[in-house]
Amino acid sequence: MSALEVGLPDGRSLSAPSGATPLSLARQIGAGLARAALAARVDGALLDLRTPLHASCSLEIVTARDPQAGEVIRHSAEHLLASAVKRLYPEAQVDVGRSDHSEKFQYDFKVAQPFTPADLERIEKEMERIRAERPGFEREVTTRQGARELFGGLGEELKLSRIEDIPEGEEITLFRHGDFVDLCRGPHVQHAGQIGAFKLSRAAGAYWKGDESAPMLQRIYGTAFATQEELDRHLQQQEEARERDHRLLGRRLGLFCIEPERVGPGLPLWLPKGATLRRVLADFLEEQLLRRGYQPVITPHIGKVDLYRTSGHYPFYADSQFPPIRVDEDEEYLLRPMNCPHHIQIYAHEKRSYRDLPLRLAEFGACYRYEKSGELGGLARVRGFTVDDAHIFCSQEQVEGEFRAVLSLVQFALGAFGFEKVRICLSVRDPQSGKFAGDPARWAEAESTLARVLEGLGLSYVREEGEAAFYGPKVDFLVTDAIGREWQLGTAQLDYVLPERFGLEYTGADGMPHRPVMIHRAPFGSFERFVGLLIEHTAGDFPLWLAPQQIAILPIADRHHDFAGQVREALSERGLRSFVDSRAEKLNYKIREAELQKIPVMAVLGDREQQQGSVSPRWRRGAGRGDGALPLADFAADLAGRVARREA
Repeated sequence: MSALEVGLPDGRSLSAPSGATPLSLARQIGAGLARAALAARVDGALLDLRTPLHASCSLEIVTARDPQAGEVIRHSAEHLLASAVKRLYPEAQVDVGRSDHSEKFQYDFKVAQPFTPADLERIEKEMERIRAERPGFEREVTTRQGARELFGGLGEELKLSRIEDIPEGEEITLFRHGDFVDLCRGPHVQHAGQIGAFKLSRAAGAYWKGDESAPMLQRIYGTAFATQEELDRHLQQQEEARERDHRLLGRRLGLFCIEPERVGPGLPLWLPKGATLRRVLADFLEEQLLRRGYQPVITPHIGKVDLYRTSGHYPFYADSQFPPIRVDEDEEYLLRPMNCPHHIQIYAHEKRSYRDLPLRLAEFGACYRYEKSGELGGLARVRGFTVDDAHIFCSQEQVEGEFRAVLSLVQFALGAFGFEKVRICLSVRDPQSGKFAGDPARWAEAESTLARVLEGLGLSYVREEGEAAFYGPKVDFLVTDAIGREWQLGTAQLDYVLPERFGLEYTGADGMPHRPVMIHRAPFGSFERFVGLLIEHTAGDFPLWLAPQQIAILPIADRHHDFAGQVREALSERGLRSFVDSRAEKLNYKIREAELQKIPVMAVLGDREQQQGSVSPRWRRGAGRGDGALPLADFAADLAGRVARREA
């Protein structure tokens, strides 16, 4: 039996026989570490402690203090949930859990009646009883036939279908604890006692395999942490998140609405204040684009299907596109899932020279994806969205400089909204996957170029295998909001594939044809998702320069209405957005309403202000609150200056 060399984080190495497990190696390091172990990282990949090792590798033992510990604990609590349901509801059919355990866990069940809040309480108590029993998690490798016989004998019909979904040749693993067993890759904790604290949050309907024509199952959601303190902090954050929910605030503040019955799910309608907010965002970005040499273009929302076949979007996005629109037997159109094929046609519209490059084309382009109903969520996941899109066509020599400029733009745009904590991911190709197009050598060149640019700018990043776009590697920006949640926003992608597919050329200084390189970039990602983030990040309390309604003009009595109109006109001349609350209500009521609508500034008008040509400002954020009456001209100039400087 050959020996393995296992490298440890402190630089030491261990020798172990082939087939040794991370748990046996943890025991070799120390009994205390073995008792605390939850999982292992082998060559950077998270694995179960009971996985046999057959090649030399690096090893890290994951304990409760590790950043990935929560994923393992939640995955194990997920199985605890399923076992509790089977104890209480023996006739329940168990489907599958969740693949992403970064925040929560879930399981789908086929049951006769939907779960109620009282049912969730019973299930949670049963989970606590099972945890107290401390059953161990056991990993088992089986054959396809063995899995069929096992789950067929248990009457788990849904599992028999899931077994058929496992690709031929892929290892089939089971995990057991107590009397519960399921198909699973793991990893799981050693025993249920290591699941520190958990909480079930809700139950909801979910279509089997996400197919809206399939039976409706019941999905139970929950979360788990190593300690009760961590769980309590998470639940407190969740409560704050509910108060900041952009779907509720969007409706309360009159920003947008979604009418699934008449318009369609995932198709937001922007109300006047929301449309104003979007326009301010677009104006902010357009100003930067013009300064940086971008040229605006406008392209149609549909294109011939062959356009997207050539680009590759049609096969690669087949599951998330709306069906083609057939005009006649040989003419089909597609609601565009991406803008890039249209911009490519603008490039190809005329002959290009090296003197034309870089050519930067920008558009706030509407795109459409058929997201499944269960995946839609307010503005964060929609079927119709607008991308702050641009495509740069450049020479190979210009790539690094252009990409540096793109990253600078994204950083500037995010910084303008106060996003200080930004995580950068370099998404690259998985060579074993068949979902990527183009020459592997070009991919390697593109990936090394992006890494070189990031490192040259001193930007730390995480490398994400297999997360690239189908045509090239990309840099994604993930921002952390005011309560610590992460949102994926801006992206920039390097593409050698689409210029090749469309046969794009330019004439070089040598008089010969050359292939341009494309850079795709979107600092916001989409206006919908970005606005959803802004609403939750600010709790709808936008800074003055961004607020759809900046000033509420509050006349105390009817006799002050004419002067209120003059104030509004003076503010409008300064480019400020204001409105007059002319309702026959008391001043305190109007102030309260303006506070609830999160208007940054209120201008109170009474007899004194009308006689003096002044206003008495009240600031929602406290700055200057109670300053007394100010001359109207000074008030307008002060606000206009704050907006120009993008002050709060």
